[in-house]
Amino acid sequence: MSSQKLKLKLTLFVFLAATVALAAPKSQTFTGEVSDSMCGAKHMMSGSKADCLRACVSKGSSYALVVGDKVYTLHTTDQAALHQLDQLAGEQAKVTGAADGETIEVSKVAAAK
Repeated sequence: MSSQKLKLKLTLFVFLAATVALAAPKSQTFTGEVSDSMCGAKHMMSGSKADCLRACVSKGSSYALVVGDKVYTLHTTDQAALHQLDQLAGEQAKVTGAADGETIEVSKVAAAK
């Protein structure tokens, strides 16, 4: 392979790698109320918000975070994060992760102080 072809391939590789890195969503921290994707900001069951959220999640709804008027669906397979979301049901939390539209890929959950 000629030196010129190698340089061209290397340049193309660097360009593609930079494009992918720039397109990847960046991690942010969002503060809001832990809810579920079915109920969002308005829980439909009688009782506490936490009880409604846990019932909905047990039936297949995803955890969500209500930030102002926006409801983000939370996605994670991290058992510690899922446990923390359950503990903070109906309460204010700080969720760190990469947002893609109305979904956040969760990397960390903590109580909002």
